[in-house]
Amino acid sequence: MLHKLHKHTISFRNAYNGVVWCLKTQPNYQIHLSFSILALVAGLYFHITYIEYIVIILLITIGLVIETINTALEQTTDAIDQKWREDIKIAKDVAAAAMLIFAVGAFFISCIIFIPRFISIASVSIK
Repeated sequence: MLHKLHKHTISFRNAYNGVVWCLKTQPNYQIHLSFSILALVAGLYFHITYIEYIVIILLITIGLVIETINTALEQTTDAIDQKWREDIKIAKDVAAAAMLIFAVGAFFISCIIFIPRFISIASVSIK
């Protein structure tokens, strides 16, 4: 039992190190985290509902997971070969496309949540 717990602790430490490395070295990860914080602060400001918070937190989590997998794939393909190769380019492009598709979807969902609140505040300010 203790051996399994020790292995789990090591796995958690390795995962933590991976997150820290991504935060320190990956600009897209930093951008995603910045927009995530902005969305959470906007949620507080606009008093979004509990369900909307769950949606925002789910979007943040999925986005960070996709960006982490994309980064891992890029690092792995770079370790395979530093020279330009069509097959590696395709792998990187497809992984980046996954993040782009998610980001567009997350943007539209965020618009559905926040735009009505922006309009409401703007209409009160104009009056």
